[in-house]
This record gives sequence, C-alpha cells and structure tokens, in this order.
Amino acid sequence: MRMAELSAASGMPVATVKYYLREGLLQPGERTSPNQARYGEEHVQRLKLIRALLDVGGLSVATVGEVLAAVDSHAPTHEVLGLAQRALVGSAKDVDEEPRAWALGVVTDLATRHGWKAEPESPTVAALVLTLCTIRDLAQAHDGLLARLDDYATLADRIAEVDLDTVTSLPSLDGIVEATVIGTVLGDRLFFALRRLAQSAESGRRFVPQEG
Repeated sequence: MRMAELSAASGMPVATVKYYLREGLLQPGERTSPNQARYGEEHVQRLKLIRALLDVGGLSVATVGEVLAAVDSHAPTHEVLGLAQRALVGSAKDVDEEPRAWALGVVTDLATRHGWKAEPESPTVAALVLTLCTIRDLAQAHDGLLARLDDYATLADRIAEVDLDTVTSLPSLDGIVEATVIGTVLGDRLFFALRRLAQSAESGRRFVPQEG
C-alpha cells in the first residue's frame, strides 16, 4: 500500500505517519521510486502499537522509541514486557529512609512468599513502597490493609494469570506489547469499576437488613 492507503488503514493522518518515520518509530517502506514507498500490514500493526504506547500508555516519544528498539532487537518477550510495564509505572516520589526501609522489607517478604522478583530500583517496587508508606501513615486504616496484604497479592497472582493468558495467544511481539499496554491501562480501569460493584453488593449483603 502507498502512504495514503497506510494512513487510511491506520486511521492516522499522513503528517503523523511521516513524523513517526522521521523519529524512527516506524520502519521505512520499500522504495519503489525516489519519492514513493510501499508499505505492508506490518506497518499498520506498528502504527497501532505506537498509538497504544503514546495515547493509551501516555509514554513519551523517546520512551516509545526504547520499547520499539527492544521489540526490533528480538529481545526476549519477558524483557520487552518488563520494559513496557516499567514505562507505564513511571517514577515514584522519594520517601524518608526509615519508612522506605520498612516498606522494602514488607515488599521483599511478600515477594518471597509469592515467588515474585522485587528489585529495589524497580519503578513498580518504588510505587508499591510509596503506597505502603502512605497506608502506614493513615493510622486508622493501615492495620487492616496490611494484615490482608497476602490476600491482595493472591488476587494479583490470579489477575496476572488472566492478563498473560489473554495476550500470549497473539501471533506477534508487536501485538503482545500493544495488548499488554492497553490491557494494563484499561484493565486497571475495568478492575476498578468491577471492584466498586462488588464492594457495593458485599456491603448490601453484610450491612443492609434483610426484609422478613
């Protein structure tokens, strides 16, 4: 397909496609003349991945370039997904040394029990440390939440299984990364809404007097 057809197939303006080409996010097409190139379905798929990383994931162009470079280098799928996930988490605020050490200890123990890899420098671990420190600061709430941390981790294990079952059947790494980004961002929103519905139902069962 030509540039205009690629634009139509991807739903992106020609100017946007050309910008991604200049930035090296999209592979060049096959030259058919000095001013013309031919593009294939792999270019449409790559544009979908770029859109997912930029629009859904909210990543910068530079970070998208890093993720795509990992994809194109044929790095192991686990490494590519890890890079994409770290980019989605972003950076967390620093916390004081004492609560940070406490929270890291909690995370390390939890990870050991659940067979997770929790590297202290990981943005995901940093975000979890910040969350745990915030919970501990809320004296009325932290005891119950921290006491059920393993229960939440068990649920997270099950959600992760569903997430990976959903994407691993896809035929290409581009598709897997795209689905992971979309599934993580939109899946968080989906689970948030489902959790609220379930909480409302459970509250009714526990606290609303039954007629008769």
